[in-house]
Amino acid sequence: MTAPLEAERNQALLDWYREHRRDLPWRRSSDPYRILVAEVMSQQTPVERVARAHEAFVAAFPTVEALAAASLKQVMAAWSGLGYNSRAERLHRAARIIAESGWPTDTESLRALPGVGPYTARAVAAFAFGERVAAVDTNMRRVLSRWHGEPLRGPALEAAAAKDVAEDASSWNQAVMDLGAIVCRPRNPSCHACPVETWCAGPGVYVPPRAQPRFEGSTRQVRGAIVRALVRREATLAELSAETGSAPSRVSAALDHLTAEGIVERDGDRYRVSGGP
Repeated sequence: MTAPLEAERNQALLDWYREHRRDLPWRRSSDPYRILVAEVMSQQTPVERVARAHEAFVAAFPTVEALAAASLKQVMAAWSGLGYNSRAERLHRAARIIAESGWPTDTESLRALPGVGPYTARAVAAFAFGERVAAVDTNMRRVLSRWHGEPLRGPALEAAAAKDVAEDASSWNQAVMDLGAIVCRPRNPSCHACPVETWCAGPGVYVPPRAQPRFEGSTRQVRGAIVRALVRREATLAELSAETGSAPSRVSAALDHLTAEGIVERDGDRYRVSGGP
């Protein structure tokens, strides 16, 4: 049972959420497929980009069965522009498992799917299947740390989240996400506009993480350029180096990783997306 303090704070939070919630495409449905696609896309990608890409991807593959039946090359073409292409490969494998065996419906069984870690499993379990779990990510750690007045991590963070989560875990998790995105930001939080300021210890305990490395010129950029090129046609290392504008040594290293991940396959001196013609 939720304690009085948590119950009051949760009620204020959920009241605020009903008025200020972000209109994200996957929130209009409890379809686990749409939610899984959104959560996998949201791993290391800003939600604004995911919102633009999600509907196009679901239009190309309207059901988990449609995604399972597609070739990896088709999936990579639809995923193009989101980066971290290994996510698409794992999502494709997960879809094939689900199409064959049915949907896992709780956190533990969802964790068995390729590419589904603790956060994604909890998010799908809460949003699609109503399990009362907290989907703990970086934003939730920041919000809960400020609520509790200490930099939470590990077991302490898990315990605080389990204590705070409301019975309506789906709305609560999304409310915490939106609070973190709109009000309780890493830098310059708008505490004066916070619906739960009364029950918050303040922003001082949270130290923002270091900024991510630049994308321009990174290995991620080279990998993405290679996959985009191979979606169009198979190519040699030299052709990929010329097309991506990257040194052969960098292209070769990226191809080794993409091959090991099952995204790319080699036939003689030519490379292509795995399973492609």
